[in-house]
Amino acid sequence: MLLFAGLGNPGAKYANNRHNVGFMAAEAIARRHDFSPWSKKFQGQVAEGRIGDEKVILLMPQTFMNLSGQSVGEALRFYKLSPSDLTVFYDELDLAAGKVRVKVGGGAGGHNGIRSIDQHCGKEYRRVRIGIGHPGVKELVHGHVLGDFAKADREWLDVLLDSIADNSDLIAKGDDNGFMNRVTLALRDKLQPTGADDTPPPKPKPAKAQSHIRQARPQAPAAKVPEGGPMAAMLKKLFGNKD
Repeated sequence: MLLFAGLGNPGAKYANNRHNVGFMAAEAIARRHDFSPWSKKFQGQVAEGRIGDEKVILLMPQTFMNLSGQSVGEALRFYKLSPSDLTVFYDELDLAAGKVRVKVGGGAGGHNGIRSIDQHCGKEYRRVRIGIGHPGVKELVHGHVLGDFAKADREWLDVLLDSIADNSDLIAKGDDNGFMNRVTLALRDKLQPTGADDTPPPKPKPAKAQSHIRQARPQAPAAKVPEGGPMAAMLKKLFGNKD
């Protein structure tokens, strides 16, 4: 048995926040694999199902982000699971929007939900980090994280969430590299314009001369005045010697 936890804040107010992309991933997995309806348990929302050959418990803590570890730790102890059986899906500021990286262990990286889980469960669990991008300035981080995804973001976000759900069997198998590759390819294939790299742009056709426009006749070069002749003397008087 495995425990998949998606992180976020409860309530409609936060539903479309970048900070709630972990909830979004958990919901996408539940839809894709026909999990049971969500029910209240372990201070969170829980759904059960199978991904490949593995029984999986999906958990969305309702404790608010900073106390996520209370809910996740309670579920882990109830099912007598170890940290190696736990996978957490959450938002990552230090990854470009749409990128996904998986690692086991490591630091919290300033993420309060991960810090709470580290305190309650230890650190040796799998982390699926979902990039939301960085606003570029530290003072804007809070508003960026708790801000909603823009309408334009849905183009890549929906593809990303579907791909996470479609390939979650690889996470269940422990094939982290395979999972990351599949998600990256899905984004590239669905968002890249068809034939963008294969079809060269057409060469411009040479413009045809228009017959109704009279072409100027080329002028004959001016006759060269012999040096020292009378014309040269006159030009020197008028303009002076330019040499």
